[in-house]
Amino acid sequence: MPDHSPIVIGVAGRIGSGKTLVARYLEENCGFQYLRYSLILAEWFNADPGGKTRLQEVGWGVMSGEGQRELNRRLIAKVDPQRDCAVDGLRHPIDYEELRRSFKDRFYLIFVETSAEIRFSRLRPRYESHEAFLAADEHPVEQNIDSLRSDASAIIRGDVSLAAFKAELDLIISGFKGQPAQLDQ
Repeated sequence: MPDHSPIVIGVAGRIGSGKTLVARYLEENCGFQYLRYSLILAEWFNADPGGKTRLQEVGWGVMSGEGQRELNRRLIAKVDPQRDCAVDGLRHPIDYEELRRSFKDRFYLIFVETSAEIRFSRLRPRYESHEAFLAADEHPVEQNIDSLRSDASAIIRGDVSLAAFKAELDLIISGFKGQPAQLDQ
């Protein structure tokens, strides 16, 4: 019999990979609570959540100054224990460790893997040049993301069609919840 305890799904991947698409899909189509590290960071430091460069600098200050556990404490305090929750934007092994420690076997990590070319094409309106994109992608706050891949409960390709992406995500979520997959006919 499937366990109906709420689950927490963390979503990690490089900038522009499709993390927010995963987390918002879970919110809008599966009723998950949506939390995002950058929003917690922006709230904590009164920073503009749309200002990626500023948030990277604030995030690096937190990460390099041993504040990552406090950031996680603030995020975890917002998790509704009565609902499934999607956490967008894990960037550091401490994020994984703290969520795993707090939610144990109810925590899953999805890693979204997408080529740099596709990520840049998605983010082109945000960055004035390919060099600006690369600078953001290579910022120190982004450098631990790939290490989370080995901790992932599932890896999903972010450079497939939207229909294929959603179908794969539905299968992954069904597996996490211990439910038989509902395949589209």
